[in-house]
Amino acid sequence: MTLALTLIIAVRYLAVAGAVHALVWVAPHDPASPRRLNRDAPKPKLIWQEIRLSLLSSWIYALPAALAYEAWRMGWTRVYLNVDQYGWPWLIVSGLIYLAVQDTYYYWIHRAMHHSALFRWSHAAHHRSRQPSPFASFAFSALEAAATAWVLPALVFVAPIHPAVILTLLTIMTAAAVLNHSGWELMPGWLVRGPVGDWLITATHHSRHHTHMTTNYGLYFRVWDRLMGTDAMPQAPPRLAPAE
Repeated sequence: MTLALTLIIAVRYLAVAGAVHALVWVAPHDPASPRRLNRDAPKPKLIWQEIRLSLLSSWIYALPAALAYEAWRMGWTRVYLNVDQYGWPWLIVSGLIYLAVQDTYYYWIHRAMHHSALFRWSHAAHHRSRQPSPFASFAFSALEAAATAWVLPALVFVAPIHPAVILTLLTIMTAAAVLNHSGWELMPGWLVRGPVGDWLITATHHSRHHTHMTTNYGLYFRVWDRLMGTDAMPQAPPRLAPAE
């Protein structure tokens, strides 16, 4: 099971990151577009480093997932198959609970890994990418991957969840990680700079973390960054005057 999950995680990562990389860095785009966040295009050498780290992370993330799967088969988890057992509203509520717990844990562990005593050993590998590519989305050291891989698998022992919600959460996790490391802002401006974007992390918000590493530690939401005074959203680029 661990090998199968490793392959699934790795293939999912390569497919999504590769597709977004092709979309934003291979397809032609205006290099002066305000949506472009990275000054330079990703270097092949750095991309290969990111891929190697990500393949290692895939195996580490597969371990607790495989244990949770075997525990489910033994009836030890709170994973349920009958939607009527908790009702349709719980599908949404449980998903939000899982996202909130993961986001909270990640903020604090991420901030701790930036401490000078831990950074070199835990998080420096990820920050080799000051201008990240989509392939940096999963590029963690073994220590960082081990520190973050267990959260969602552990929650299935505590809070009831349906497999469809698990798949949705994994999709959100992959999409958010890849898009936020893409080096381009692919979300519409009205969302990024509007009321939703005031609380939601997008590439614009996370890219600043890679260039200014003392801010923006959140995973999905800006709640903890705002509460703890570590939120720093880059200003919107000035509007160009229309050509006469």
